[in-house]
Amino acid sequence: MTRIIDLAGLVGAYATRLFAEEGHEVIRIEDAAGDTLRRLPPFLGEKQDLEHGAYHQFLNAGKKSLTLNLGSPAGQKIFLELLSQSDALVSGDSLPFEDSGLFAVNPKLVVTKIQEQEPELCAVARSGLMSLTGHPGQAPAILGGHVPSLAVGIYVAVAAAAALLTSTKTGKGSIATVSVREALESFVEQAMVEYSFSGKITERRGSKGAITAVSGALPCKNGHWVISQIHRPGRWTRFMDWVQDPELIADPSLAEEENQHKRRDFIMARLDKWAARFTKTELVEEAQRRHFPASPVSTPLDLIDDPQLIARGFLKEIDHPEFGRIKFPQGAIASFLGTQLTPAPRLGEHTTEILAQLGYSEADRQSLISAGAVQ
Repeated sequence: MTRIIDLAGLVGAYATRLFAEEGHEVIRIEDAAGDTLRRLPPFLGEKQDLEHGAYHQFLNAGKKSLTLNLGSPAGQKIFLELLSQSDALVSGDSLPFEDSGLFAVNPKLVVTKIQEQEPELCAVARSGLMSLTGHPGQAPAILGGHVPSLAVGIYVAVAAAAALLTSTKTGKGSIATVSVREALESFVEQAMVEYSFSGKITERRGSKGAITAVSGALPCKNGHWVISQIHRPGRWTRFMDWVQDPELIADPSLAEEENQHKRRDFIMARLDKWAARFTKTELVEEAQRRHFPASPVSTPLDLIDDPQLIARGFLKEIDHPEFGRIKFPQGAIASFLGTQLTPAPRLGEHTTEILAQLGYSEADRQSLISAGAVQ
């Protein structure tokens, strides 16, 4: 089992969560006041404190919490002692230590630094990603739920895992650097490739697809569903056999992909009216029966009772010390490996345990508390 030290913000917290799902020991270091992740809304149980933040409860599940004042000499000493017994550090790109000092205590240490030059909103805008999200003719929109930051967290996890693998093979430590902005720019590659090859600028389409003409989220009787009618020979005819819209059937030229793109707004408007008669379950099940890619637009309430997520172990009932018996997202990796994630730790919950592992006695701990090095 690998020991990972987590000294990162939102982006890195998801990366280290993935390591916790794999069963590795992840120690999150915070100061006595708690970090910003604990203060990120929304809050569960209508309690706005350091233990009830939804992001904290999800991203810090399976981790240990160590409170440490890295501004104090004693706190820095403990941190370096901990690194000497660890395999990896995930952090921002500004630490109160020189890189040489980190490798002096542990030559095999893998350090993954996250470069966040600007707030999430600004990074998404500068990356070009925001230009693609939102409705045509309106201001660009940002993806909710801090999805951009969490998506970049996957890059951080891959970088850390690759560096750990290299360290295992070479016996040497290394520094991997992940730029949030550059990672976000990679999500715009499809639009850049499209322009490079065809000169076509990808524009905002709102809930409608930008690449495939007949695609997007459509309203239906109980919400929305998504359809992607990929152009292939004969597929438009089979699609019309299902939809049975007289105005679409009356124009045989719509079987051509070029004409579908030219009249896609008209086509999608007709499909909106057709789909309004059915529920999303009826539409998706019939689409799958006819071999058309489709999906319901699930709400959080849909997901918490999703039979697929429950059957695969992604959602698992746990006895939470704060919230009682709940369904909790274990995550894809944890469900595959059978890892049992512990609930997110209380602030400093494992400080005593970790200090004891480093050789500190109870008297030492009390002295460190008095000195303001730990809580």
